[in-house]
Amino acid sequence: MTIKEELRGKNIIIPDNPVSNFLFNNTRSGLLWLVVRLYLGYAWLNAGWHKVTNDAWVGSNAGKGLEGFINGALGKAADGKDVTGWYATFLENAVLPNAKVFSYMVAFGEVLVGLGLILGLLTGVAAFFGAFMNASFLFAGTLSTNPLLFILATWIVLGWKVAGWYGLDRWALPLLGTPWTRKKSG
Repeated sequence: MTIKEELRGKNIIIPDNPVSNFLFNNTRSGLLWLVVRLYLGYAWLNAGWHKVTNDAWVGSNAGKGLEGFINGALGKAADGKDVTGWYATFLENAVLPNAKVFSYMVAFGEVLVGLGLILGLLTGVAAFFGAFMNASFLFAGTLSTNPLLFILATWIVLGWKVAGWYGLDRWALPLLGTPWTRKKSG
């Protein structure tokens, strides 16, 4: 019998290394995640608050701020720098014509991500959407703090089970459950 035949149909579990186990499964790592969450949450809340209180993002001139950002990205694409053609096409044909809607989504999305991370509520979900926005900004050719924020957000996504331990997730996650632990009705 070959190894392949022997392993067929068996569920093989490979244990985590001690560092990964501590960071992503142990509630004692919650203090480390608290520091990361507060830093990341403040960065998002601050950025979002500046947009929410800016008329060019939310208000009578909504969309003007985002249009300026997109036009800058399109300029980088035209120069063959920093922005790929497919993303420039997406910005030009999907985002730019709907700049007002996207402007509200970005501004309030940043605030919600910041609040979720600071409060430790649905921490993994908040971090995922923060990372998604960071990736979008990176595709648009904007570096700034986006690479650091993206890395921290992806780590929080990986540590979602314990990243909100010192926050509202400590109570929310057991109440909400997870798709693989929900009790079946009936």
